[in-house]
Amino acid sequence: MAVSLSSYLAEKVTLIEKNLLPALEKEGVPPTLYDSMAYSLMAGGKRLRPVLVLAVLEALDKPVERGIPYAVALEMIHTYSLIHDDLPAMDNDDLRRGKPTNHKVFGEATAILAGDALLTRAFGYIADAYLHHPEVSPQTVVKLIAELGKRAGARGMVGGQMADIEGEGRSLTMNELEYIHQHKTGDLLIASLLGGGLLAEASEEQLEALSHYGRCIGLAFQIQDDILNVEGSAELLGKAVGSDADRRKATYPALLGLQASKERLAALIAEAKATLEAAGLGHSALMPLADYVMERKK
Repeated sequence: MAVSLSSYLAEKVTLIEKNLLPALEKEGVPPTLYDSMAYSLMAGGKRLRPVLVLAVLEALDKPVERGIPYAVALEMIHTYSLIHDDLPAMDNDDLRRGKPTNHKVFGEATAILAGDALLTRAFGYIADAYLHHPEVSPQTVVKLIAELGKRAGARGMVGGQMADIEGEGRSLTMNELEYIHQHKTGDLLIASLLGGGLLAEASEEQLEALSHYGRCIGLAFQIQDDILNVEGSAELLGKAVGSDADRRKATYPALLGLQASKERLAALIAEAKATLEAAGLGHSALMPLADYVMERKK
């Protein structure tokens, strides 16, 4: 990359964040519900999923502006999932990104409804934003919605969350653990990459490479999360460390040990980068973004 990854991320995150609030419906929405949605949507974070959309468009020499509506919708879905994950019935967390979780500020009922509203708005926003877009065909919009619905739903992120809940307090095999994280974390990352690919008119071979890259960094992302929950900094993470062990959650360090988890993490990142090279995408920001997944501290 001609610029540093930190500069690249700062530029893309700024672009994404200035488009988040305008995408929310405000007129006719109860003020408390709107405030709850906006509170979590604008609470910061890595914005990795929307950045991946824009990085794919750049890699395939298409304008990043084409991907902004889809990137914003992805961040709405990711935010809804965090609001619901933090609820007492799920992970029961008090902090998210160093701030009180949504239900701690607005109450459980409002937090649930804010998540519901973000999820449904995401799909409506994709349809609205691309309805008369000169560079995005109706067929592409249908493919975007179908792919995102699959990756975010019962066969994807939600199914992974269900398997995670059912796995608490019992011993899991490596296959069971990787099923959880391929879906709970990996599917929305794959949706980011494939969405960017569809918007960039990628070939079938390029879409397959992006999907494989996504599977690798999705597992790597979760392994790094598990490692940080053991040896990370609560101040940097913005939430408590050691919470996975307290809840007897199945994690890579618990199953493999810390050192073997780090080796598995490095191998997945190497595989992700090799996949990009083979697909002719080794010049793109997707390469250092893979390293970022492994090296991040929060």
